[in-house]
Amino acid sequence: MAKTAPRSSVKERALEALLEHTTREKAAAAIGVHPTTLWRWLKNPDFQQALREARREAFWQSVGRLQQASPMAVETLLAILTDPEAPAGGRVRAAQAILDRAHKSFALEDLEVRIAQLEQRQRDGEPAKEN
Repeated sequence: MAKTAPRSSVKERALEALLEHTTREKAAAAIGVHPTTLWRWLKNPDFQQALREARREAFWQSVGRLQQASPMAVETLLAILTDPEAPAGGRVRAAQAILDRAHKSFALEDLEVRIAQLEQRQRDGEPAKEN
């Protein structure tokens, strides 16, 4: 009979629990280890690195969800902005939000262009020019 691999190690479950729970004690209880054991694992550089990577992955998943919701958010802001029945304060806040995001997107685009130019100059062996 073939051996089946465990679903996940206790330390992998600990990483998940640390992301899901608000305290180390709750995370330890969720996976059935003593809080001191979890505390010791958190002192281990490899475990710390794995936790940072898990947090980073969770963050980027959240960013992806925000990006997916962006079109709906823009539609909502535009609907408020153009609704003559909406309170003036709401329309002003919608207008401010739209202008703020548009400004930031232009600034980001400018930075991307400048970085691309610097990277191209570096590849071409040219010294960086000061603006």
